Amino acid sequence: MNTENRLQWPAGYKINPRIGALPDELIEKYRSAPVAVVGDCMGRSIGAMGLKPYHGDIRISACGPAITVRVRPGDNLMIHKAMLMAQPGDVIVVDSSGDLTQALVGGLMRTTAIQRRLGGFIIDGAIRDLVEWLDGAMPVFAKGHTHRGPSKEGPGEINVPVSCAGLVVNPGDLVIADADGVIAVPPQEAESIYVKVAAHLKREESIRAANAAGTSDPERFNAILRAKGLPV
Repeated sequence: MNTENRLQWPAGYKINPRIGALPDELIEKYRSAPVAVVGDCMGRSIGAMGLKPYHGDIRISACGPAITVRVRPGDNLMIHKAMLMAQPGDVIVVDSSGDLTQALVGGLMRTTAIQRRLGGFIIDGAIRDLVEWLDGAMPVFAKGHTHRGPSKEGPGEINVPVSCAGLVVNPGDLVIADADGVIAVPPQEAESIYVKVAAHLKREESIRAANAAGTSDPERFNAILRAKGLPV
């Protein structure tokens, strides 16, 4: 039996080790991949709902391995601990059940995140100190905002599977967030999905050029309509 299995956590508390299984080169490739395209390559029905960027320039995105945190609504004790465990580039993903009554992350935590070179925050809950986030130095995607601050009592769990705004995120998943939304790619599927992403981007480039030139093929949609029995 290993040390981890011998640990007896108090009810409601758990801190699991960081998982970082993705090569840096693959993460870099995904940085230029739009969330919409990744979502298209994963079935078009996966992704968080209702989160929005609060970091000013919506062109700024987040991309990195997930450090997951489940907290009691209105309490950020375990988020502080997760930030201390995170490595540069990690994205903190917080399941707070969508609660907006108290902010979980604010300007002081933002300063720490910048100093530690974290990849960003994905918060299924509220943030505060909005003006401080606007310079774009630290990406943050959240459900909403409020001036009301959090407690630091717990309970909470780190690096466990979470549900963040309808998106299941496991520790170590590659999290990608941009102006369109937030998605998580399982590490074991990241290579194969990126092959599809690259092909999809190339195909979109061709379609975009044809649309701009007015030379798009009407058969692209007419064939679909005929297959449904429409006489076109």
